[in-house]
Amino acid sequence: MIWVGLDFFLLFLRKFCADFKGRKNNQEEKEMGFLELFFIAVGLAMDAFAVSICKGLSVGVAKPKYILCVGLYFGGFQALMPTIGYFVGVNFKGAIQSVDHWIAFILLAIIGGNMIRESRGEEECVGARFDVKEMTALAVATSIDALAVGVTFAFLDVNIAPAAAFIGCLTFVISAAGLKIGTVFGTKYRNKAECFGGIVLILIGLKILLEHLGIV
Repeated sequence: MIWVGLDFFLLFLRKFCADFKGRKNNQEEKEMGFLELFFIAVGLAMDAFAVSICKGLSVGVAKPKYILCVGLYFGGFQALMPTIGYFVGVNFKGAIQSVDHWIAFILLAIIGGNMIRESRGEEECVGARFDVKEMTALAVATSIDALAVGVTFAFLDVNIAPAAAFIGCLTFVISAAGLKIGTVFGTKYRNKAECFGGIVLILIGLKILLEHLGIV
């Protein structure tokens, strides 16, 4: 099941790259690159990855229905939240255009710092429930950060449709992998994943700011 999801993701990745290159050739101003979007997507997916590891630990066996459940819930909400944030940000873009890169940096730094702080804690793992109420609550909780990232996408003129779809598909694959890892290794890599995701988001925010200031 994980390999099927991975094949789908790779097909989408090729289509996304072609669409991204086409748009980039028609724009004079440099916008967010594919690698930056990829690392942001990975960073955002780390919360879902950590929760999926706990789910895997709680169920013990990575059944296809469990893999699909975490993938669809976490991937779906991870695609939805930046889309909502994007349309919120569009309404304010004109008023704060001169400081939009500072805002992008601050938001990413706050999100990343919070993920690093949480990775140092010893939170209890979630249970083995996969009902709608449980999964919706977890999906919303792990995708709230993506809402703020969606606002930064509006400031950076990111094409939100393929970007949100890419984030959702990548989160699907990472969540599915997290569930499998949880059944094999337990929570050994949960905190490390969250810390890594936080560092990545901070570095991406810093890169955006330094490019805007003409330092890099």
